[in-house]
Amino acid sequence: MENYSSEILKDKILKVFDSSNLSMPNHVGIIMDGNRRWAAENRKPVFFGHKEGTKNLEALTDFSIKIGIKYLTIFTFSTENWERPKLEVNYITKTLLNESLNENFDNLHKLGVKIVIRGSIEKLDNSLKRKIIDAQKKTLNNKSISLVIAFDYGGRNEIVNTVKEIVKDDIKFSEINEELFNKYINKDEIPDPDLIIRTGGEYRLSNFLIWQSAYSEFYTSEVLWPDFTMSDFFDALKSYSLRSRRFGTN
Repeated sequence: MENYSSEILKDKILKVFDSSNLSMPNHVGIIMDGNRRWAAENRKPVFFGHKEGTKNLEALTDFSIKIGIKYLTIFTFSTENWERPKLEVNYITKTLLNESLNENFDNLHKLGVKIVIRGSIEKLDNSLKRKIIDAQKKTLNNKSISLVIAFDYGGRNEIVNTVKEIVKDDIKFSEINEELFNKYINKDEIPDPDLIIRTGGEYRLSNFLIWQSAYSEFYTSEVLWPDFTMSDFFDALKSYSLRSRRFGTN
């Protein structure tokens, strides 16, 4: 697709939704896949792929705000990713996280972005943990969009931990139902994703928002994450706008 400016794309997608029977997705989740393949294809060390993959996040967040998306969840690091080579893990969990906070925080804050962490930051060093906690506190009252960063996150692990919390609270067997479970697993009151986008051409959830994605629409893009543009995001939203969401009713 042609590369349009952000404003032209905004107008085009708003017109698409105006003419469809479906509202703009309130919550979009993104599995950002393809950083390592991008590095290999460009004959660069794997670190370059991860660094390049952080560069389009601010533009994507800004565009989401402009078209009315209120929640954006990005899958940055899974519980399984700790098993990757140590040098790569250290780069992502130390250098890259620090650089991303230093380079992007001020602009995201000015855009009115509320930063939410889903998963855990307990394995990070104390200095970086303090930075992340501080970023959450500073943006707590921002209203433009909630940027949910899924870090050290796994959907199955989240479900198991939720069960443990319910057991710990001594909830009666007869009181446990989907509504109660949902309150426990979604303490931050983030609604379920309407649309999940995966880049890199793969067709699996990879342990991302397992509980929450029961009725999410899924879209896969062949584009590797570092090359994912607002035009590619437009394509995903346009595809979503053409669907009929039934939630199992027929």
